[in-house]
Amino acid sequence: MSENLPPCPTCSSEYTYAMDALVVCPECGHEWAPAEGGTATPGDQVVRDAVGNVLSDGDTVTVVKALKVKGSTSGIKAGTKVRNIRLVDGVDGHDIDCRIDGFGAMQLKSSVVKKA
Repeated sequence: MSENLPPCPTCSSEYTYAMDALVVCPECGHEWAPAEGGTATPGDQVVRDAVGNVLSDGDTVTVVKALKVKGSTSGIKAGTKVRNIRLVDGVDGHDIDCRIDGFGAMQLKSSVVKKA
């Protein structure tokens, strides 16, 4: 390869490769953006709710608009409280990992919740 990619910051492996905007280590599975120096963790990012409040792990949030759920005849109603959220680096903007009573574990976008 003509690229000079940095070694993995987690396991120091030299066999890293580029995948889209990330650099990936095939030995330990760590992914990072090269500009960040490999120190990116979900706790480093600032996640804000629909009205601009900063969210953190363990917060309680309220769903601000009705959401459709695949495989369910009824969706999640606006005003549903979700307790003990976890912030994750999810797929397609889903950055909240939570458990909703009656639906189970799922991921939500921070743009559809408000800090309670």
